[in-house]
Amino acid sequence: MAPALAMYAFFVLKPLLVSVQYSFYDWNGIGPATWVGTDNYRRVLTDPDQLAIIAHAFELIIFFTVIPVALGLLAAALMHQMPQGSFSTVSRTVLFIPQVIPLVAAGIVWDWVYSSDGVANQFLSAIGLGGITRPWLADFNTALPAVGLIGSWVMLGLCTLLLLTGIGKIDPALYEAARIDGANRLREFVHVTLPGLRREIGVCTTVTMIAALASFDIIYISTQGGPGRSTMVPGVEIYRLAFTQREIGQASAMAVILMVLVLVTIVPVQRLTQRSDS
Repeated sequence: MAPALAMYAFFVLKPLLVSVQYSFYDWNGIGPATWVGTDNYRRVLTDPDQLAIIAHAFELIIFFTVIPVALGLLAAALMHQMPQGSFSTVSRTVLFIPQVIPLVAAGIVWDWVYSSDGVANQFLSAIGLGGITRPWLADFNTALPAVGLIGSWVMLGLCTLLLLTGIGKIDPALYEAARIDGANRLREFVHVTLPGLRREIGVCTTVTMIAALASFDIIYISTQGGPGRSTMVPGVEIYRLAFTQREIGQASAMAVILMVLVLVTIVPVQRLTQRSDS
């Protein structure tokens, strides 16, 4: 274990500790650093613009976590009932494709889909809803949900396959017993499938919540935090502060706070899942 631990310490633990150190300084990355104590943290936690950025990350949890897990449960349950064959294989492949497409390429494609003359607006016009068409990523009210739907598209395949694998591990005798007791498909799903998928749901929730809170690629490529700051999230803000504004201390403080928020959000999910399995 020593070589792996040494690599982990050098590439993960050391940068983490250095980030914590930088967060207590006012430094432009070149000149001398000035000790400012907790001023960087105070600014993040009291500045309305910075708090709004953190709030955007939590709003994305709805799109990155709630929607993919809910739709993934439905898709996995339906696909489990399908007979094994080419259609089932194609369905799984199509759902998993977003996981193997580079997020940069996905962001570019969706930027075109959401444009004024993109596929989304063409489809709405074709079904008689031309009155609501707009450049979705350039509208202050729709930019964040539009970006969130990209995250839902990316995460859906992963959640579906994880949950489908979990359903395959459930003892078929439990379903037979439920049918003997007169349970319909809905009751089977609620009383057999869901309890049997606690661990898989916990994994899906953990992975997707981390992706939401630490999102960067999709938003940077599609909107770069705009229009205005309506889609700005901590990951993009950290990049902007560090490499554009050269406020290394402020960027490090935001990064440390983001790490704490991820831990505070994920640990209860993990504990709930372990408690359910015990």
